[in-house]
Amino acid sequence: MPRTMFFMTATTPAAARQREAQPGRTTYRAVFAVREFRVLFAGMLMYVLGFEFEILGLSVLVFAQSRSAFLTALAFSMGFAPQAIGGALFTALADRLPPRLVIGAGLLARAVPGLVIGLWPGLPVPAMLALVAVAATQAPVFTAAISGLLPDVLDGDRYVLGRSVFNLTGAGTQILGLGIGGAVLAAVPVRWLLLAAGGALVIAAGVTRLGLRPRSARAPRGQASGRVRGIVRATMAGNAELLRDRTVRGLLLAQWLPGWFVTGAESLIVPYTGSLGRPASAAGPLLAAMPAGMLIGDLLVGRFCAPATRARLAFPLAAVMGVPLLALVFRPPLPLACLALLACGAGFAYQLGIQQAFLDSLPERRRGQGFGLNTTGTMGGQGLTPAVAGALAGSVGTAAAMAVAGAATVLAALALRGPLAGRIKRSAATL
Repeated sequence: MPRTMFFMTATTPAAARQREAQPGRTTYRAVFAVREFRVLFAGMLMYVLGFEFEILGLSVLVFAQSRSAFLTALAFSMGFAPQAIGGALFTALADRLPPRLVIGAGLLARAVPGLVIGLWPGLPVPAMLALVAVAATQAPVFTAAISGLLPDVLDGDRYVLGRSVFNLTGAGTQILGLGIGGAVLAAVPVRWLLLAAGGALVIAAGVTRLGLRPRSARAPRGQASGRVRGIVRATMAGNAELLRDRTVRGLLLAQWLPGWFVTGAESLIVPYTGSLGRPASAAGPLLAAMPAGMLIGDLLVGRFCAPATRARLAFPLAAVMGVPLLALVFRPPLPLACLALLACGAGFAYQLGIQQAFLDSLPERRRGQGFGLNTTGTMGGQGLTPAVAGALAGSVGTAAAMAVAGAATVLAALALRGPLAGRIKRSAATL
């Protein structure tokens, strides 16, 4: 379907984007009316589903071979921990290579573990773990390429709603993927789940190749290099340049810190359920409450709030996101605890209010890497804070530790009021 609104090129400066953004509220229907966005959405959907199926299938196979809870947990973490390495070392590729190439390669790389393990399910456990770890290192590059391309596909307020769709896809598909994967495993051997996921990802790579129009790399042509050392050096230098910029740094911290602390609280849900005298199986509703709140919050703020309203809501939503966690110190009944976690998850919609500001703060030649750095920081912090929260819970108790995480969320929002409220001026480095 042809677009009727202004098409934004990769060289459009941030100031021009602000002038061209439409002030009115748009709709999700307008977002999905853009053909290339539908292609990106399909690629992202298949990527997340493939990841969920892969991790579920790998965990089942590893446990069947080893009967070790430790190795099974390690198999689960292999899909996440290596992402911090890939984000820190390789995200410059998102700007140095054409986005269509990076997106297609990312889908194919994600397909490899499922196809290989599905064809040879008797592979030694270390080999399976290594396959998944290598595939995970390119995940930040893939997401950086999609995030960097999105402003070229959607203009004005449609860009913010496009980011909302990706948020909804990530949260919803994690829940849906585990449910579908479990149902499939009840009917067929685990290898078929892995093969189906790998095959679907290969098809998705073909769809993105045909559905996305060719675009050149955003980095200057003379900077393109295929050497690993050059890519690593460029990534580290680019990350340092981004973090030196006061505006970029403030908006990154505004996206990182509240989520880190909330993740620390979320990691304690199962022991918190036990502290209420309930079995671990009763934690299901609590575990689902926070992602459900994220879905609801994004839908309400994304669909029914105008762009200016979203920007004004960013600080108060971030500030109150930790407040429901404070109530958990009183150990309310399970239904009230579910409502508290639901309200906490809904507060994550604050990020919609700063998405346009974050995009406008990034230099064009570092746009993809900026989004990759955001992903890297998010994953790194979410991998660290559960360990800190667990250690704190061992000292003060689970309920108190979750309340401390809530208080830290509120304090982080207060400390970051400037970037959350749009009060930091852009520095000369990004102009």
